[in-house]
Amino acid sequence: MSVMAEKVESVRVAVVQAASVIMDREATVEKVVALTAQAAEKGADIIVFPEAFIPCYPRGLTFKTSVGSRSAEGRADWERYLANSVPVPSKTTDTLGKAAQKANAYLSIGVIERDTEFSGSTVYCTVLFFGPDGKLLGKHRKLKPTASERLIWGEGDGSTLTVVDTPYGKMGAMICWENYMPLARAAMYAKGVDLYLAPTADSRDEWQCTLRHIAVEGRCFVIGCNQFTTKDMYPTDLACYDELASAPEVMCTGGSAIVDPMGKYIAGPVFGKEDIIVGDLDLSLIPKSRFDLDVVGQYSRSDVFRLLVNEEKKVPVEWTSGF
Repeated sequence: MSVMAEKVESVRVAVVQAASVIMDREATVEKVVALTAQAAEKGADIIVFPEAFIPCYPRGLTFKTSVGSRSAEGRADWERYLANSVPVPSKTTDTLGKAAQKANAYLSIGVIERDTEFSGSTVYCTVLFFGPDGKLLGKHRKLKPTASERLIWGEGDGSTLTVVDTPYGKMGAMICWENYMPLARAAMYAKGVDLYLAPTADSRDEWQCTLRHIAVEGRCFVIGCNQFTTKDMYPTDLACYDELASAPEVMCTGGSAIVDPMGKYIAGPVFGKEDIIVGDLDLSLIPKSRFDLDVVGQYSRSDVFRLLVNEEKKVPVEWTSGF
């Protein structure tokens, strides 16, 4: 006779709204370890960090690039960005895993991932997922960098549309303006996501509408996480530092929030400071909210609409022993 596992009724989520130590992987990892411990002290079962947290989201920098032109200064800053990016797996991911294990919590964090499988010179905006046992559970690479992000980040593919099983439900992530891709959201809903992470660099008021819309549409908890960054946090020895001369003192004001499946705020939004935002999620709200709207069930009309998702890994070269 089998014994059913005890039903988990709630989960405590901590959203870390903080700034990177810009362009410094090792110092940022130290900050992550400290903040993860602080979130654990608040009783967090899930800890979420922003987009591109290690080594940074290089807001305001163009790497001195224009259409048809690059510069030596921009290449120098790019080399620095690449050198501080995160191979997966690596000593950096080992350290992050140990932090998750010590916190006894699931940890999700945005990194700039250095692809070491091929040239080693392409980076991706990636979310990493760690379990309470410290294991790297999976990753998601941003499918479509937005606007000038396309100068510095490669495009992910369907092989990393990762959803992680947890005792609290299925957890997955879409990064920043990926959340404006309706078909990407539909794919996540079809994977059964209950805890929808939306790390971002967007602090506009309109972004709050996006978080609440996704919660109502997907009938899931939405965890929005952003940085709070000021201009004086940037290293002055950047080759392109002069690009920041006209930048505002507050480069990113935050806006992290936790939203329930009916579109109501549980915590936040918080603006204007570094903070750890904590929310207790009543997991019974998920099935209750889907009583009248289940976009991949009774509301799907699969006889009319159909979505095809290619989860094949995209590779530039395939090796074979012969033809």
